[in-house]
Amino acid sequence: MAQRVRGVVAPGKNEPVRIETVIVPDPGPGEAVVKVQACGVCHTDLHYKQGGINDDFPFLLGHEAAGVVESVGEGVTEVAPGDFVVLNWRAVCGQCRACLRGRPWYCFNTHNAKQKMTLEDGTELTPALGIGAFAEKTLVAAGQCTKVDPEVSPAVAGLLGCGVMAGIGASINTGAVGRGDSVAVIGCGGVGDAAVLGARLAGAAKVIAVDIDDRKLAKAVEIGATHTVNSRSRDAVEAIRELTGGFGADVVIEAVGRPETYEQAFYARDLAGTVVLVGVPTPEMKIELPLLDVFGRGGSLKSSWYGDCLPSRDFPMLIDLHRQGRIDLGAFVTETIGLGDVEAAFARMHEGDVLRSVVEF
Repeated sequence: MAQRVRGVVAPGKNEPVRIETVIVPDPGPGEAVVKVQACGVCHTDLHYKQGGINDDFPFLLGHEAAGVVESVGEGVTEVAPGDFVVLNWRAVCGQCRACLRGRPWYCFNTHNAKQKMTLEDGTELTPALGIGAFAEKTLVAAGQCTKVDPEVSPAVAGLLGCGVMAGIGASINTGAVGRGDSVAVIGCGGVGDAAVLGARLAGAAKVIAVDIDDRKLAKAVEIGATHTVNSRSRDAVEAIRELTGGFGADVVIEAVGRPETYEQAFYARDLAGTVVLVGVPTPEMKIELPLLDVFGRGGSLKSSWYGDCLPSRDFPMLIDLHRQGRIDLGAFVTETIGLGDVEAAFARMHEGDVLRSVVEF
């Protein structure tokens, strides 16, 4: 029997979000209903609200979440009612050419629930990143549920559902940061600070945090940055080169998603170095670089999809490291809020006042 729950809906481009009654259907084949316990306020949700992803309004926002499986549909074997799970937005299919080549983190056929959640009048909702977790319960594909240790706080576990995993993975998986490497991270929000954490976890000797906000730079140092650059007062490329013996960093992670910061990343890397784009650009953005520089500097220009993670492998590992005290995922939680505080949380995030606001249910 379909359930009525409260959820945060973005009704139209740049309109304030509002709490609506959401109709959640019973899970069909391959689907699961999850009782959400915590969901982070991620910049991608703000992108949705602003129309920067697409115009399939109204959106049911929220995607960086953890909760407990309430019910499952026919054929579901990977999770069962009562399992504590982190929701992920790249549920691998196991059958596409990437999966069959042993590279499931590049899956080209990720899947979501086939049924739609709706408003009371029958209007179909588009769940953010196929999840829609600013709601008391949500319907997802069962493959979007990754079981983790239930002893960890839902507010912490949910962060792996997007931003923290994207940043850590950008360093470890996409950037392949190695022991002794120098790493620069441009943009020190939640994703950028997670990239800082990932670089230190991988054994980087030097981690340079770059931002225009001294508050964010101070937090990056708490997370693990060894050096900081305020690019409002210093040229970021020159500063990174100065800190790396005049050469540039081995890996530069761009966590902003803008042409000007991507260009900084391109020129701040060492010869044969790697640029990783993990910041999400908007559709109209373009980059222009001299092709001779692309050729002459060598190395790699990569984009990082969700930190090129494999949730079944990476989520439990990172939760275990957190529980062992080897990484502090809790450092990313600035505040916990209620469902009605999401609009204000977007404003605080936009102003750089928080690393992560987390809705708790």
